[in-house]
Amino acid sequence: MTSVDVRTESDSEDSGPSGYAAARLRLLQGEAQSGPPRRSALADLTDDWLTGLFTAAGAPRGASLVAVGGYGRGELSPRSDLDLLLLHDGSADAGEVAALADRIWYPIWDLGLALDHSVRTPAEARKTAGEDLKVQLGLLDARHVVGDLGLTAGLRTAVLADWRNLAPKRLPELRELCEERAERQGELSYLLEPDLKEARGGLRDATALRAVAASWLADAPREGLSDARRRLLDVRDALHLTTGRATDRLALQEQDQVAAELGLLDADTLLRQVYEAARTVSYASDVTWREVGRVLRSRSVRPRLRAMLGGGKGAAAERSPLAEGVVEQDGEVVLARAARPERDPVLPLRAAAAAAQAGLPLSLHAVRRMAAAVRPLPTPWPAEAREQLVTLLGAGRPTVEVWEALEAEGLITRLLPDWERVRCRPQRNAVHTWTVDRHLVETAVQASELTRRVGRPDLLLVAGLLHDIGKGWPGDHSVAGEIIARDVAARIGFDRGDVAVLATLVRHHLLLIETATRRDLDDPATVRAVADAVGSAGTLELLHALTEADALATGPAAWSAWRGSLVADLVKRVGAVLSGEEPEAAEDVAPTAEQERLAVEAFRTGGPVLALRAQTEGAEDAAGNPEPLGVELIIAVPDQPGVLSAVAGVLAMHRLAVRTAELRGVGLPSGLEDSVLLLNWRVAAEYGSLPQAARLRSDLVRALDGSLDIAARLAERDAAYPRRRGTVAPPPRVTVASAGSRLATVIEVRAQDAPGLLHRIGRALESAGVVVRSAHVSTLGANAVDAFYVTESGAGAGTPSPLSGERAVGVARAVEEGLRG
Repeated sequence: MTSVDVRTESDSEDSGPSGYAAARLRLLQGEAQSGPPRRSALADLTDDWLTGLFTAAGAPRGASLVAVGGYGRGELSPRSDLDLLLLHDGSADAGEVAALADRIWYPIWDLGLALDHSVRTPAEARKTAGEDLKVQLGLLDARHVVGDLGLTAGLRTAVLADWRNLAPKRLPELRELCEERAERQGELSYLLEPDLKEARGGLRDATALRAVAASWLADAPREGLSDARRRLLDVRDALHLTTGRATDRLALQEQDQVAAELGLLDADTLLRQVYEAARTVSYASDVTWREVGRVLRSRSVRPRLRAMLGGGKGAAAERSPLAEGVVEQDGEVVLARAARPERDPVLPLRAAAAAAQAGLPLSLHAVRRMAAAVRPLPTPWPAEAREQLVTLLGAGRPTVEVWEALEAEGLITRLLPDWERVRCRPQRNAVHTWTVDRHLVETAVQASELTRRVGRPDLLLVAGLLHDIGKGWPGDHSVAGEIIARDVAARIGFDRGDVAVLATLVRHHLLLIETATRRDLDDPATVRAVADAVGSAGTLELLHALTEADALATGPAAWSAWRGSLVADLVKRVGAVLSGEEPEAAEDVAPTAEQERLAVEAFRTGGPVLALRAQTEGAEDAAGNPEPLGVELIIAVPDQPGVLSAVAGVLAMHRLAVRTAELRGVGLPSGLEDSVLLLNWRVAAEYGSLPQAARLRSDLVRALDGSLDIAARLAERDAAYPRRRGTVAPPPRVTVASAGSRLATVIEVRAQDAPGLLHRIGRALESAGVVVRSAHVSTLGANAVDAFYVTESGAGAGTPSPLSGERAVGVARAVEEGLRG
């Protein structure tokens, strides 16, 4: 809409301040226009007024008035600065140019409008832009207002050419400027009183993305970016109108008025819209700057590569496998060429878990391809999907960036529909640093550091993700969250017992901290009430870790050494109450007919015997066939030293990931007086197909007779494929379980899952001179939680002898040191 639409005939005859001021006031007070039309109309109105001033001042030839910055883009908010450049070709007298400038600048100042002004020749403007990045950014949006059009056009062409020529040097400077500003101002997506312009994800970043696009070096993802920028500008307009000030900070006391000005329900709705827009800008910035880095790296490498290859085009980017259907290429996680998202509903979680564990970003193209093609997961989820979710949550800090990439394309709410209610939801509490959804992800990040303290790290991580899920519903969020958590946990495939534990954790996630800080712990009734609510020692252990992770993810004011000591004291007291309620140890399970058959065959042949059998869960694929859960590997071996490390090493050599494992001795049928070790494993190929059973048996025979050096083979492979720089996992923890068994000592190992981990544990135990009588191994996401029942090596099979206290501690320490080395 032009100025003719908003000015009367008398106004158009008066190019002075009073006429412009009256027309400006009517435009800003009118209800017919808002948003982009009003900003454009205000820019047009200002153009007309400045044109009149320029003409009335008798401007010499070879001069023009140029709008730059936001005004150059035609986006004037009610209290925006006027960014103006008086451009001249140098032919006029300096005094004449100065007089012209005064006749333009002073009327603007008389109206009380903020003005950012300069007077330069094209050569001076280019020189200043070359020295000052901010000046160059403003000139990229230069727009002719009045005067010598050819002069303005020539400057625009030259500035754009300079920008594109110098992009390899200037873009890293721009990125550094954006990062420094983000460090000072914080993230717009999470601040309760955000700066709409300066905070990360704000209008400055949107302008930086325009500058990157103008360089022709890279471009921002355009989907949603224009709308996000428009929403932020609309909020700034409303903020200017309600406060009457040129401010970009959305203060708490003004949010209700701004929301009303925009016709929104309340301040929370306003903040949620701001957060959504900021996340779009932030995500576009992350993707764009990553692409800029990739292009600049390739440009620096290409000349050297061409020289080495004799001037050829060079080799294609190397693709390194990470998981089934997922590869690393050029510092990003992309889909393998053979990946079929439309046939593989677990692929988004598998790709995300692989990316987070490797500390790499997910490719924008990969995420969008999966979002467009992947079919929904069945209900309940297959075990692989559940495990990949746990692996993603347990990756630590890299989880955040990967999660945001999935969320930007709508994959999170498709996986977890209940997430929509907490997405971008503000928390009006000074203690909280994050929105509800980011707080939940941050809690999982904090929980990943505490996984060595609990026996079920998978439940801890999922509870961290769900503990505040009820904040999207009215009433007590813990009560609402318990209901939602039950539904979500069942949907993603946890069994009934685990669902109950997760529901308890969500329902009582505030119980320990509130009781410890608000109740008398010397009152037996207090401790008894907590014990009754928690129900078991295992749940108490999880709740203790969840409490700490939740507090650490809330903000610096939510956790302290004092609070931690109070909670620890309460946990100790509650644990004492629950100790008498521990279930008795289960009786030994008799071998199945197949296991007994394998044991007899192993005894008769004197060597290992194995069987592979696919496991399935209730879910079915698109063709109605049972969906594979993994492969059950049963191995029977005559009792001898080194079995555990040998089997684990052979599996690691063949790139088989161990999900669960049990080792125990079984007696043979009457008449056969000997024992056989039975190993029951669930394994899955890291990528590719499973090896043949005959090949596994052959390598196992060689490993047991000492002709296969597993350690050397694994070391050789690690040297050929160096471990990628990914998340830094918490160190392993090896402890002696108190009162674990009367006949053996229980050594518990909690560590980051890795190829060959179980082999290394087995070797460490063997080196310590103990016998592994039974083992219970489980991999929960990226965490291994293993228990080994060991006895002294000199004890006979019929008279196992547990380790003494000091000896047990020494063995645990030796295993831990071996894993850290």
